[in-house]
Amino acid sequence: MSAFGFGAILLMFVTVQRLAELWWAKQNEARLFAAGGIEYGAAHFPLLVALQSTWLVGMWLFAHDHSIVPAFLGLFIALQVARCWVLATLGRRWTVRVVVIPGEQLVRRGPYRFMRHPNYAVVAGEVAVVPLALALPVYALVFTMLNAAVLAIRVAAENAALAAANRLPSDRTASSLLAGNVPSAIAGSAAAGTEPGPPQGRRQCP
Repeated sequence: MSAFGFGAILLMFVTVQRLAELWWAKQNEARLFAAGGIEYGAAHFPLLVALQSTWLVGMWLFAHDHSIVPAFLGLFIALQVARCWVLATLGRRWTVRVVVIPGEQLVRRGPYRFMRHPNYAVVAGEVAVVPLALALPVYALVFTMLNAAVLAIRVAAENAALAAANRLPSDRTASSLLAGNVPSAIAGSAAAGTEPGPPQGRRQCP
């Protein structure tokens, strides 16, 4: 059996991080559902879990004994700063499922002032950067393409949730809370997490 290298330390960090995010998301989801939250896109959630789980397990199999490429490690650290910014901004609203609470206002501070889906940008970066840091360029390319396909489904589900929120009766506000991941995690850091997007008619930053 190959000895564990610095790659295993990186993978251990990512694994523990994802598990912690899943726990945090479960706590937040319970609170949101108790407050009347509505889930959207549940049908695609197992696909998201499968993709992120395969991404992480595959790297344990192929790169636990690899060294780390310093330049990509630096990019990974930068992504973690961005991830912490997203998590700190969303707080108890962060989940790995698309959950809407009718009448809640969208988050418009932090990274959401500049991007519609900053969490997904972080997840997409991690899906590429972690295997590149472990010298797995083909692996990074394959999972980047797979992740893009899954995120297309995910974003469509969030857009549907926003559209549904904007069709609520007039005695509720048109905006809604989209509780948001990460994904992040074995289930989404992939993923990501679900995150708030702007209501219809709001100017979207690139």
